[in-house]
Amino acid sequence: MYRPAAYAIDDPQLLHDVMRKRRFATLAAVLQGEVHFAYAPVVADPGPPPFGTLRFHLARANPLADIDGDLVHFSFLAGDAYVSPDWYETKGFVPTWNYIAIEARGRARAMDEPALRQLLIDLSAAAEESLVPKPPWRIEKMAQDRLAALMNGIRGFSVALDRLEGKFKLSQDKKAADAAGVIAALEARGDSESLAIARAMKTARAG
Repeated sequence: MYRPAAYAIDDPQLLHDVMRKRRFATLAAVLQGEVHFAYAPVVADPGPPPFGTLRFHLARANPLADIDGDLVHFSFLAGDAYVSPDWYETKGFVPTWNYIAIEARGRARAMDEPALRQLLIDLSAAAEESLVPKPPWRIEKMAQDRLAALMNGIRGFSVALDRLEGKFKLSQDKKAADAAGVIAALEARGDSESLAIARAMKTARAG
């Protein structure tokens, strides 16, 4: 990832916090000389150090389900918003985009059946947590024969990461008045993405 120093984030705990909130990743791997992509929710585990582990599953029919032992790249886009030059106090800037992105890499290892079942439990628990006060859906609600058939159609993987890096492009290279103008404009737009980036900009400048 191209990361100017002002935007580079390397704190594993902070990056894991973002991945646990975002959860949905783009995966990429090279198969027979061609780059293939897949899209999947992931569970981010903090260990082993220094970068932790990502777990996910894919349909067995997906070409990427044959990646056991192969290098896999992950990309998380955790928020983005357009920035108009009119929002800066300083004149002469051009349009740009503020965003939070994380990339990770490691070798995929196929899971056995108990580990795959635990992955499904962990994935649904994390997603259902955001739906409170709805009673959480649990895997026990499924008939065991139906669950077995579904599990036979997917393949789970665990990836111990050997690289983890973040890019938080949040106007850190702009003076306070320019950043304040962007924050105010994003808050005035009011959509969820703009508000999220405005909050992230405030946190970045406070830290």
